[in-house]
Amino acid sequence: MSYSHLAAIYDRLMADTPYDQWLSWVNEVWEKHGKPQTVLDLGCGTGSIAIPLSKQGYRVTGVDLSAEMLAIAYEKMRAAHADVTWIEQDMRELELAPVDSVISLCDSLSYLTDETDVQMTFQKVFAHLQPGGTFLFDVHSPYKIVHFFADNTFTLQEEDVAYIWDCFTDPLRYEVEHQLTFFLRQPNGLYERVEESHFQRAYQPLQMMNWLRAAGFEQITLTADFRDQPPHSESERLFFTAKKPKD
Repeated sequence: MSYSHLAAIYDRLMADTPYDQWLSWVNEVWEKHGKPQTVLDLGCGTGSIAIPLSKQGYRVTGVDLSAEMLAIAYEKMRAAHADVTWIEQDMRELELAPVDSVISLCDSLSYLTDETDVQMTFQKVFAHLQPGGTFLFDVHSPYKIVHFFADNTFTLQEEDVAYIWDCFTDPLRYEVEHQLTFFLRQPNGLYERVEESHFQRAYQPLQMMNWLRAAGFEQITLTADFRDQPPHSESERLFFTAKKPKD
C-alpha cells in the first residue's frame, strides 16, 4: 500500500521509532556474513535507514512504491549531505542491477497480504543478489497482529495535527486493516480531514522460511525483537537473515 497524505507527517509520527536498533542489527549481521558494498533498501520510506547507511559508506539504493515518501527522502538526503539513489518501484516487480545485500526493514514486507506476492518478492530479491549476497528483513509476528493491534484504537492530539487510528483484525488470516483519519491544521487555521487505509498481514515463521528455501536461499536464521535469540510465543517482530549461495 502506497502512502500519500501520511507521507508529509510520517517522520513526525514516527519520531520515537528505534531506527538505531535496525541499523545496529544489519551491521551486526554484515559483520558475520561479510560487509556489502552495495545495498538495496526495499520499502525505504522516507530514507531513515538508507541515509544513515549511505553516511556509513555503503552505496545504497532506496526503493519504495510511494512517490510522496521518496520525495521527502530526497530532501532529507540533501540536508544530510548523503548520496542515495531513489527509485519508485513495486518490490514484487524489481528490475534493477544486482547488489551485495538487500534489506527490508520496519515491517515493510508485512504489507504483502497475498502469499503469492511474498513468494514473488523473495524470488525477485534472490535474482537481484550477487552470489553470496544477504537478504535481511523483519515482519510483524502473528502474535502482534492478533494481540497488539487486536481491534484497538490509537489516538494522537496535538495543536496542528491529530489522528484516529482504528485497527480491524482478521485473526484467521493474521491480517489487520489500519484505518487512519488525520486532521491537519492549514495556514488559515482550519483543519483538513484526510483518510487512508493500509493492510498488513503476518505469516507463520516456518512458512516464510520454506518460501525462502524455495526461492533458493540458504543459511536462513530467525530471531526476534532485536535480540540474538529465537522467537517465543509472544514475540512481536521477527527478523530473518538468508543468504544466496556462492557460485
